[in-house]
Amino acid sequence: MTLLDFLPSLQHAATTRIDPTVWPLTARVDDLGRLTVGDVPLTDLADQYGTPSYVLDEKDFRRRIRDYRALVPHAEIVYAGKSLLTPTIASWAAEEQVGIDVCSEGELAAALQGGFDPSRIVLHGNAKPPSLLRQATAARVGRIVIDSPIEIAFLACETPRPQPVLIRVTPDIDIHGHAAVTTGVTDQKFGFALANGQAEQAVVRILKQPQLILAGVHCHLGSQIADPELYGEAICRLIAFMADIRSRHGLTLNELNLGGGHAIAYRSGDPTLHLAELSATITDTLEQACIAERFPKPRIVIEPGRAISGHAGVTLYRVVAVKTQPGGRTFVAVDGGLSDHPRTQLYGAKYTVALANRHPIGATQTVTVAGRHCESGDEIARDVDLPTDTHPGDLLAVACTGAYHHSMASNYNMVVRPPVIGVHHGNATEIIRRETVEDLLARDVAWQKRHRSFDALLHGE
Repeated sequence: MTLLDFLPSLQHAATTRIDPTVWPLTARVDDLGRLTVGDVPLTDLADQYGTPSYVLDEKDFRRRIRDYRALVPHAEIVYAGKSLLTPTIASWAAEEQVGIDVCSEGELAAALQGGFDPSRIVLHGNAKPPSLLRQATAARVGRIVIDSPIEIAFLACETPRPQPVLIRVTPDIDIHGHAAVTTGVTDQKFGFALANGQAEQAVVRILKQPQLILAGVHCHLGSQIADPELYGEAICRLIAFMADIRSRHGLTLNELNLGGGHAIAYRSGDPTLHLAELSATITDTLEQACIAERFPKPRIVIEPGRAISGHAGVTLYRVVAVKTQPGGRTFVAVDGGLSDHPRTQLYGAKYTVALANRHPIGATQTVTVAGRHCESGDEIARDVDLPTDTHPGDLLAVACTGAYHHSMASNYNMVVRPPVIGVHHGNATEIIRRETVEDLLARDVAWQKRHRSFDALLHGE
């Protein structure tokens, strides 16, 4: 018998705290009311590694990749590393036999250190410096996505051997009202527009460079897309473009990369992109478009990032203060904020928050979970329900923080960045250690010349 058997009402409380569409696959509530992930109580992680801390469910991360491979079997899966990347995480993706896309020297190094075959690496970026292109070609990455005219010249000069490339095309599909961010329209910084022949002009320039092998076309429509028909529309437009290239230049492109941007749920009831529906849309639309253009079916590539790493992550915070303003909101202030949780302020993103250290018995109230930084907009979540007896020392868990949190973390107010803790089958592993004040000052030339430890400074030594 357990406490839940003696007090059945707690079973309902436990169930409502961990909506499986939001929390990691292994998230549970134990008999003491503690949230657990990967069979590890989050309170134990907070005690051992401190707060804030990023917690990453390895089983969830790997399972999402396997779901893609099972449910979208006719597409090659390339993990979008910008969502979350360390050498360890890269090794998980490599072991699951998917590709990876990177967009900086650091991401390239992490992918290679994680054991990725360079031929399975795709290099992205709208303003790649020559040094990055030089490193990518030296590493022999499988694809470089050309995003601007100057990159054609840079690559033609830098690559010591034939280099396969994709051209990023903007198909002018406006997804406002369907998604959080739109990148597939003409008036933005990415890619070559189909309008006015810009994309074709780029193709002509590439074909004049013998060291560049044009393998196919790439597009990215935006983020948090839940409607698979938008990808179907992109397929129709891009197959027509590829057919035009064959007709005008005698080149049959054999790769169509549809990018990522697949929607996931941050809160209960949020719209998501269903993989079976995406797969059916890709299969049916590709068949129809290729028949209509008499074009051979290209290899389809998709690049999920958030949809693989997002749900795997949970961020832990310790409550520092609780206060209610007269006639206003109740603020639950925690020991982190926009430096480790930037998306609320950047995008107005909304998150699920739960008490992690005990059963939330009794009434709840609507609160704003506020951060520690000197910014009025430093909020982790607004209008979320927490117990009325929430107090300093309580542990809060924020769901769905595996994507674009560690990767976008900053040192605003010179606050150190949290560790990343991997959990799997009851074991916890420190993937990234917590940053220290010494780390923050290590690049300061004056600090290097008269280096003393932070503890020594505090004690006047």
